[in-house]
Amino acid sequence: MASTITSNNKWYNVPMKIIYSSWSFIKKYRFIILSAIIVFAFVGLVEYLSGRSPLGPDGYFGWWDNNIWGNETSQRVADVYSFSHIIHGMLFYGFLYFIWSKLPKRLQDKFPRKWWFLIALLIEGGWELLENSPIIIDRYRSATIALGYTGDSILNSVCDVGMMALGFLIARFSKVWVVIVLIVVFELGALWWVRDNLTLNVLQLVYPSQTIKEWQAEGH
Repeated sequence: MASTITSNNKWYNVPMKIIYSSWSFIKKYRFIILSAIIVFAFVGLVEYLSGRSPLGPDGYFGWWDNNIWGNETSQRVADVYSFSHIIHGMLFYGFLYFIWSKLPKRLQDKFPRKWWFLIALLIEGGWELLENSPIIIDRYRSATIALGYTGDSILNSVCDVGMMALGFLIARFSKVWVVIVLIVVFELGALWWVRDNLTLNVLQLVYPSQTIKEWQAEGH
């Protein structure tokens, strides 16, 4: 009888431990969690008020789309370009670390890494809003291979910010060489897969090359 009571108490304690651990995690990282939630909500709200579609033109929820030529690109939770947003986070962390390392010691103590995360979220959130403005959408359609691009769904925009956050955290807790390897793998992998990546995307937006555009189109 005593062993039965002990066994029941043991199983009763399991969910309590999970709840306690979860609460401790939330308390420890509450600034990071709240920052992400607020920026996600802000980006989603602004895009909704701007007339963006929550789930894309077809109104269907989807986890993944790998056809950059289809109308579901940039409408789902993730797609090929999600890797570019992960790289954003890694680069933001590296850039902010560089800036932080140049500050006097007294200012470094006032600029902890949790603020880096918020800054990265705001930059990425700002880019998502700009990316879905008419001027950038038209630029994508005229200068890149995204001929039928009509902008991201709200779901995809918010998830893109989330992908950036993932990349930032990977950079925060990984060795430098691991981050560099991941960036190279993501860039070369996307280049081989769809003939596009972050490097070419930025190049084509800033200084379009018809030769590159034609080469990319050959992969359609």
